[in-house]
Amino acid sequence: MAQITGKQLAEHGTQIFFYNNIRTNQIIYSLTRTLNNNDSLKQLPFLGKKTVPARLRKDLWTPLCLVQFPRPSQGLLAYRRLREFRRLHETSYPLSLITRPGSRHLLEPKKKRGKILMDQKANSIADLAAVLALQKQGPSQEHIEEANKRADRVRLQKGRGKKAWRRKDPQGPVEGGVEGVKVRWVNLLDAEFAAEWPEGVVHDGLERHRYTAAFPLIEDNEEATEGGERKVEVPVALLEQSSESGTNVRA
Repeated sequence: MAQITGKQLAEHGTQIFFYNNIRTNQIIYSLTRTLNNNDSLKQLPFLGKKTVPARLRKDLWTPLCLVQFPRPSQGLLAYRRLREFRRLHETSYPLSLITRPGSRHLLEPKKKRGKILMDQKANSIADLAAVLALQKQGPSQEHIEEANKRADRVRLQKGRGKKAWRRKDPQGPVEGGVEGVKVRWVNLLDAEFAAEWPEGVVHDGLERHRYTAAFPLIEDNEEATEGGERKVEVPVALLEQSSESGTNVRA
């Protein structure tokens, strides 16, 4: 078993890796660059026969995007919310999603219903935009007060004095802000699945090796211009793909 270094522990939560199944459009979220077979399979719900594979195949699970956060607390909070939102998509979907066209009560065949519910690519991208929007708003005052009360109760249970262990900052921990958040896409056009993105989120391209499903090692290709603005290099392949589809991609 590989040893975890102190640097890896300090950076745990600063990156969220999105993996996409090219056949079913199932999505797996990972806090590490490589997928753990057992932990990843737990994210896939059983929706019928052959909806959960026995193991992950590297030729089917490919990178979708990489989200980078300046602080681990932001990334861990976003990871938890993404998992919660997807569970809602898989359990609280509208009945019209699995009914046959033109019918209110006649359901689709079981196999087709499973394929419909497995397709979470668009939902995951829209969820990411919603999670970042929530982080930009920051916690409400009610949430901060409840967090402070819970922290005080924990400290009292440990036998410590309430006055001695009360926070100096009455605002408590702050979750908000999207400054420094960057989303790197294998295909920049996938960002259009979300209706809108919060201001301050930087979108960039992510080049991927041809014969591997793992994410490439990230190298920062941004260069500062004379005016202080950041210039992002967009891969040529993405520009050619956007020109063929008639969509403009801004570098």
